[in-house]
Amino acid sequence: MTTFVDRVELHVAAGNGGHGCASVHREKFKPLGGPDGGNGGRGGDVVLVVDQSVTTLLDYHHSPHRKATNGKPGEGGNRSGKDGQDLVLPVPDGTVVLDRKGNVLADLVGEGTTFVAADGGRGGLGNAALASARRKAPGFALLGEPGRGGDVVLELKTVADVALVGYPSAGKSSLISVLSAAKPKIADYPFTTLVPNLGVVTAGSTVYTIADVPGLIPGASQGRGLGLEFLRHVERCSVLVHVLDTATLESDRDPVTDLDVIEEELSQYGGLDNRPRIVVLNKVDIPDGKDLAEMIRPDLEKRGYRVFEASAVAHLGLKELSFALAGIIAKARADKPKEEATRIVIRPKAVDDAGFTVSLEEDGLYRVRGDKPERWVRQTDFSNDEAVGYLADRLSRLGVEEQLMKAGARSGDGVAIGPEDDAVVFDWEPTMMAGAEMLGRRGEDHRLEAPRPAAQRRRDRDAERDEAQRAYDEFDPF
Repeated sequence: MTTFVDRVELHVAAGNGGHGCASVHREKFKPLGGPDGGNGGRGGDVVLVVDQSVTTLLDYHHSPHRKATNGKPGEGGNRSGKDGQDLVLPVPDGTVVLDRKGNVLADLVGEGTTFVAADGGRGGLGNAALASARRKAPGFALLGEPGRGGDVVLELKTVADVALVGYPSAGKSSLISVLSAAKPKIADYPFTTLVPNLGVVTAGSTVYTIADVPGLIPGASQGRGLGLEFLRHVERCSVLVHVLDTATLESDRDPVTDLDVIEEELSQYGGLDNRPRIVVLNKVDIPDGKDLAEMIRPDLEKRGYRVFEASAVAHLGLKELSFALAGIIAKARADKPKEEATRIVIRPKAVDDAGFTVSLEEDGLYRVRGDKPERWVRQTDFSNDEAVGYLADRLSRLGVEEQLMKAGARSGDGVAIGPEDDAVVFDWEPTMMAGAEMLGRRGEDHRLEAPRPAAQRRRDRDAERDEAQRAYDEFDPF
């Protein structure tokens, strides 16, 4: 059964905002109590948080669909809906968040580092919050916004100071087992190690982490033998240790050729040329291995490598190796530039920045794009005429109508607000008058040319009642 996963595709969905409530206060002897509809609650976010106790993405491999809770709708009596609960997803240290195109969205390193993968929707305002001096008793409320969602890719890159690289069965797992308290699986067949193993080493006053990267083979940089998955865990390491097998039983292999092959794969993968290298000639407890190590050591030192002879079985050369690594790591940590505190930069919007654009498309449709207009459209209940009129007022105050006129739009032209796949399209009827004083009965707006059937029936009933009242007033029996 798979116990280690270092790459998953996660499908996240934030919670929807709750709808606002349209309510009028009703109490004995208070026939005009006023609006008292509460606001809807905010939808929950989906948040990724680095947790040191998590070492794999296995949970998200089995359950890739994650959704936060929705906000509750508002209620009468000025009672706001409850906010949705944020969904917190723990991820290992060193997790990289990408979109489906491969663009890096966040690099999560360090305990407690967070990233909001999906924002929850805003809650809609109730009619109590929409009341004003001109609109004293709104007969509508705003809808809650839908939460954002989408697909993100999580990739785990091991965070360690030292990476042991080499051919399968070179003895990397044996070395990490004696240098640290890690207990990886060790066997006498290739590819025993299928997942990176981490160990903590203490050498004097220096404490560092060491990673046993699964064996690399020719073509690893092109994905052969799961090479790309293995090489991903080398990127963050400060020191690379080549573990060479001096007692290999394969006649077509020798330590120097193994070193050249691994270096070629690292070069093809890219981004690792500036990392310091150390060569460990392993298995020198075997007589043939000791002789071969003494033979090739001068050649490797001429190339500029620091060479150590070691044996995990006989515990030879381990102290010298661990202290040498500690010295390199201590120097790398000292040379690393100190991270400065993040400066808070405030960039106010320009005075003339309306926050939206109007463009004429090839099909003759005028498209309005912007955060505010698109959000207002999502929050509008188009089954309520007064809500539609309120949207028209907001767009007019924002300057959308003025920009449409400047762009050449005329009465009857098509206007779309929002993206192509989810836009509201209507025929534009220009008007320079906008305001609550144009509104009729609650829930109606006479600016809409095509009245709704229910509104028309109310008008007919009102006309019949007025006609009957006039006939009664004109009737004189004497």
